[in-house]
Amino acid sequence: MPTDTTPSSPDDSPVSAPVILSNEPGSFAWGVLAKRHPALIQQVRDAFPLGPAQQDALDALLEETAHGVIEPLPADAHDHERWAAWGQGHFGRSWFDVPFLWAESYFYRRLLGALSHFAPGPWQGIDPFGPFKAAELRSGTVDDELAALDELAEQPADVQASAFLGAALWGNRADLGFRLDSGGAAAQADRVDSHLVADDSDALWSLLPVGRAATVHLVADNAGRELIPDLVLVDHLLHTERAADVVLHVKPYPYYVSDATMADVVDSLRRLMKAPAAAYASEIGQRLWAAMADGRLEVRAHGFFCAPFPYSAMPDSLRKQFAGATVTVLKGDLNYRRLVGDQLWEPTTPFAERTGYFPGRVAALRTLKSDVIVGLERDVLASLESSGDAWRTSGTHALIQVRSQ
Repeated sequence: MPTDTTPSSPDDSPVSAPVILSNEPGSFAWGVLAKRHPALIQQVRDAFPLGPAQQDALDALLEETAHGVIEPLPADAHDHERWAAWGQGHFGRSWFDVPFLWAESYFYRRLLGALSHFAPGPWQGIDPFGPFKAAELRSGTVDDELAALDELAEQPADVQASAFLGAALWGNRADLGFRLDSGGAAAQADRVDSHLVADDSDALWSLLPVGRAATVHLVADNAGRELIPDLVLVDHLLHTERAADVVLHVKPYPYYVSDATMADVVDSLRRLMKAPAAAYASEIGQRLWAAMADGRLEVRAHGFFCAPFPYSAMPDSLRKQFAGATVTVLKGDLNYRRLVGDQLWEPTTPFAERTGYFPGRVAALRTLKSDVIVGLERDVLASLESSGDAWRTSGTHALIQVRSQ
């Protein structure tokens, strides 16, 4: 695993929006710490035959996050010094009173520690979220979604492109992008586009014309039903020669509930190749397997992906990787929060303004599941705000945003 995780200085743009904390009861961030994390601890307990020491460590973590103050890692932890530096000003305070991005990240580091993930012994390297990922990959729903790919096998490349981009965008609602019903591709696109709060898909495709030999970096989000559409999109870019090579970035070890790791990439490729009654899925899987073998598809796992900071603080080693891309595509909600800054920006703040620090062209594919949002047109914002829906956090809306210069 790369050891260069030391953050650089954040971008110099003025901090003009409040940093999101978790101390407002009823807020999305509060709900994650107060409800989602305790529920996750219980799910992990139920999924593994944990020993007394691990059970006690989980009990202590649950009590600390709910009622105590943030404690540093044990002195013998392999990354104690790193987190001691990262947590300056946070230790000794309530979990709810420090930046939400930091608290959420540190929770998962502590959860892994409680389960002995990093300690020498039989539990070292065990993915605490592995059972959930495996169950999702084995599901009949995935069978149906992969079978739906056959409907696209003979479609024109532009229809495939739209469908595959939509599937990658919506993640675990991937069937929205894969399926072409009797209404045809146009009807399908209209249904999906009606829930897009921003759509720069044309700008994204303009960066990737056929035959340009582009280099695309894709920063993955979740495994399972979300990673498979990402891989299908990668195959489309390579197969249609919109990209000469693709770099897929994943987490170096399990983090958050279902974040993708190298093991998840391999599992997803196998799932594609062995999809029952899904000939096109198998073909895609075989092409991707071959692309990895000849180097057109490379998987990387930088340690900064498990750091509690925005991408404006990325180390030079990661910055250089992104600088070499024709475009870097960041998937998912957490990557979006890290890209634009986990702050309550005015929603009409230009996307290009918040991503100006990023080394090269950048695109975000995100289903909205948290409060952060930038780059909205005023009339779109007004319509969303007047709807009465929890559009920022419900996962019912999505966006494609691109900074193309």
